Amino acid sequence: MTMSWSRRGVLAGAGGAAALAAMPASLRAAMPTSSDMIDAPAPITRAERLARIAKVQGLMQEQGVAALLVESGSSLTYFTGIRWSRSERITAAVIPAQGQPIVVTPFFEAPSVSETLAVPADLRTWHEDASPFALIADALKGRSGPVAVEQTTRVFVTEGLAREGRFAVVSGAALVNACRQIKSPAELALMERANTITLTAMRQARGSVRKGMTARDIGSLVERATRRMGATSDFALVLLNEASAFPHGSREPQAVREGSVVLMDCGCIVEDYQSDISRTFVFGEPTARQRKVWDTVRRGQDMVFGAAKLGVPVSALDAAVRRFYESEGWGPGFTLPGLPHRAGHGIGMDGHESPYLVGNDQTPLAPGMCFSNEPGLYIPGEFGIRLEDCWVMTETGPKSFTPLARSLDDAI
Repeated sequence: MTMSWSRRGVLAGAGGAAALAAMPASLRAAMPTSSDMIDAPAPITRAERLARIAKVQGLMQEQGVAALLVESGSSLTYFTGIRWSRSERITAAVIPAQGQPIVVTPFFEAPSVSETLAVPADLRTWHEDASPFALIADALKGRSGPVAVEQTTRVFVTEGLAREGRFAVVSGAALVNACRQIKSPAELALMERANTITLTAMRQARGSVRKGMTARDIGSLVERATRRMGATSDFALVLLNEASAFPHGSREPQAVREGSVVLMDCGCIVEDYQSDISRTFVFGEPTARQRKVWDTVRRGQDMVFGAAKLGVPVSALDAAVRRFYESEGWGPGFTLPGLPHRAGHGIGMDGHESPYLVGNDQTPLAPGMCFSNEPGLYIPGEFGIRLEDCWVMTETGPKSFTPLARSLDDAI
């Protein structure tokens, strides 16, 4: 039977209703519905990727850098559209200071790599018994100046490049950050959608939490809801009871009981862009101590936002919430009970990317930068509370992609 899909993802056409009724219940439950789906903004265009390449080329020309090497990963997708996993076989783009990019990939992978290549490029291939580094060196022949490498490039790649090409190899972190740290309107639209989907999925899961459920049970609810809305579930971390005092969890099995603290930290991916939201609630009647800590964390988020001013170093946002927490008797510094991790992190195509809201990052806030705001509090042996929302810095101040939690009684 032929089935067609409408723009919002529900079965359409004369045979759609019959086809839907004939499906197993488990398959119907996993399908997106008109109420689930959230209209998708447009993916990143070729013109935007070309503008990114032009920007980084201009920076290289100013700094006397010959080229930027970007191997498989989010930055390769950012500049070229190529979506490819890392392995011992190198797939990389060489972006020269002038001219179109050169993409180097194994011969037998070229058709697959070409499927997502979104910009004009010179595709050069190597066979299994050849050196990809010699191919890269040949692509750079006649160019003067050092070669910058994207900051996550593996050591054997930089060593091979230096050995084969005899180039001076320098860090390309500043070049890449100057492009990726500032999000365009198209990027912001994708991030807003990802965050909206995640918060919606968490709300749906919250309504289904029952006594006796495990962390995995609740995480599965979030993942299924995320997929129904058309996004890729990236993670659904759920921490229960005493395990909520460990920011990234514990191996000890936990189940929902009366008075359980339920901490949900979840994210999804929409057209390569990520979300990261945390919410904490209590199953049943909260204690006075749970309410007090929850309210303190919510005020901590306000301290982070209150310190967010254009030109202020991002370290100041972390410092602001720590001063507040210390005045409330938590800490000091990173000690427990208190806030043992940074107040937030940059986010975009990677769930964690620069700049970071921590004391040793002096990057000044600029319009278009995106972050999480997550100043949790953790009490070993008892519980932890984390609230997290992603936001963008604008000309007029910080703007959250999603509504903040209002109270422990309306925590999601």
